[in-house]
Amino acid sequence: MTQLLLASQSSGRAAMLRAAGLVFETTAAHIDEDALTASLAATGQSARNIADALAEAKAIKISSRVPGVTVLGADSTLALDDGTMLTKPADRDEAMAQLGRMAGRRHRLFSAVVAARDGGPVWRAIGEAKLWMRPLSDAFIADYVARHWDSIRRTVGCYEIEGAGVQLFDRVEGDPWTIVGMPMLPLLAWLRATGMAPA
Repeated sequence: MTQLLLASQSSGRAAMLRAAGLVFETTAAHIDEDALTASLAATGQSARNIADALAEAKAIKISSRVPGVTVLGADSTLALDDGTMLTKPADRDEAMAQLGRMAGRRHRLFSAVVAARDGGPVWRAIGEAKLWMRPLSDAFIADYVARHWDSIRRTVGCYEIEGAGVQLFDRVEGDPWTIVGMPMLPLLAWLRATGMAPA
């Protein structure tokens, strides 16, 4: 087994690691993200802290089963400026409603990555991006969801900014890797410092 494992089946996150030249394997953590998110939100945790907790839960679950392997857990959360958190849409109607809420407004996206070894966290980073979605007509939203549902249904915010989702925005602040799902620059710096990536 490789010494680096991604506890996720996100194609976007795997593509980022692969493009950076890292050697790794992937596996699904199978945690109940909805239940954990609801529990943390009920205690008043912020979207930023929830992203971190979800990433940690994934990394710890897998790392406890693979001694000596560094496991990366990652997750993203989205918050409107009023603090409302949006999660992955349950169906097309919810996706359209979420896009309608974000249209013409700014939201914040948090992407966390946690590295764990032998069942405990050893490193973490959280990236933040601010995104301004342009005003969208109901007809545009309906067409967008109908055409892209298969890819956006597994994403927080109902967009894949690396694809057609870029058409939804007027402006973004933050690195593109955070928006796609993982703060890559601090992760790569840590992997180089620990000898798991070439320096």
